[in-house]
Amino acid sequence: MSHKFNRFLSALFCIFLGGMLVLSTVLPDKEFSPMENRYLAKPPKLSVQSLSEGTFMSEAEKYVSDHLAGRDLWVSLKTWCERLSGKQENNGVYFGSRDTLLTRVDAPDPEKLAQDMLSVDKLVSNVDVPVWFGLIPSSAAVWSDRLPKGAPTLDEFPLIQQLYSQTAAQTIDFSSALSAHADEDIYYRTDHHWTSLGAFYGANALFEAMELDPLDLNDFEKTTVTEDFNGTTFSTSGVRWVKPDAIDTYVPEDGIKVTNNFDGTFTPGSLYVPEHLEQKDKYKFFLGGNQPLCIIETEHTDAPKVLVIRDSYSDSLAPFLTQRFSQIHLFDLRYNLNSVQKYVEENDIDQVVVLYSLNNFLTDSHLKQLGR
Repeated sequence: MSHKFNRFLSALFCIFLGGMLVLSTVLPDKEFSPMENRYLAKPPKLSVQSLSEGTFMSEAEKYVSDHLAGRDLWVSLKTWCERLSGKQENNGVYFGSRDTLLTRVDAPDPEKLAQDMLSVDKLVSNVDVPVWFGLIPSSAAVWSDRLPKGAPTLDEFPLIQQLYSQTAAQTIDFSSALSAHADEDIYYRTDHHWTSLGAFYGANALFEAMELDPLDLNDFEKTTVTEDFNGTTFSTSGVRWVKPDAIDTYVPEDGIKVTNNFDGTFTPGSLYVPEHLEQKDKYKFFLGGNQPLCIIETEHTDAPKVLVIRDSYSDSLAPFLTQRFSQIHLFDLRYNLNSVQKYVEENDIDQVVVLYSLNNFLTDSHLKQLGR
């Protein structure tokens, strides 16, 4: 290779780097990345303290990385190269078979887990109504046959059974209900949530535990509202080549009233919010996404009232719960600091359900509020 050609390559590389620098500087900063579903780093603040502690440079590095021109393209290319080299995981997400992205579930902190289980039992002793405890296994557990060979992840089923054996609450067997339908589309391939079909089987597991009549899938008509859903697992993984998911509904909104409560202000809501289908985070189609408190009232006025202490899995579960309860109160501990015991008493709640995906239960830092 001639010296002239080497100089040409060096010049071309310098032009590329200079162009990237200019573009990254000129283009306006973005606050949020829809593709990665997260807020991007803000410019670091220069101070004597940040320099002495070394935080300025690390924050500057994060800022430059987050605001690099064409970031989504570079992330995708990096993941492609790693995939071609044989790598089976990126950012805690496994590249599974059948175009499935599976989130790795890590072993829990035993001390935190013990404290959280004590909080569940404290709730049981604080209220005078039945308390049910349900943990939903991840797609990595139910679809373990899709994991790359030898991929390390938590053995979820034994842990769920262990926690069930330790609690004073009555338990819901989501593991068996979902595993029995593992050959069906019960989880999204690009997201960690269960699909509406998975939520249907989950609802029947809850009804079976409570000795309520199960639902018949044949009584509902499936409606596909979008076939272009790429969920949070897709965003985290850097993968951009898998086929998008579809989002379906089964339960109509007829005769159902939804009220949301943000900071003490009650506003009308809806089981389904179609506007979110035009956005990246299409799972917010169900109930409009995370909120401190959501109250759903149905036409079954003689049916019991249920309070669900929940994570986002209950967003797509809620439509099915409308078939067996007069009111469903969805209480999110991440945003709602009110006393659960007091809420049960003031709203004449008949049953309480503590319902989480296992991974969220293992990592949530707000569960101590169950005992309030």
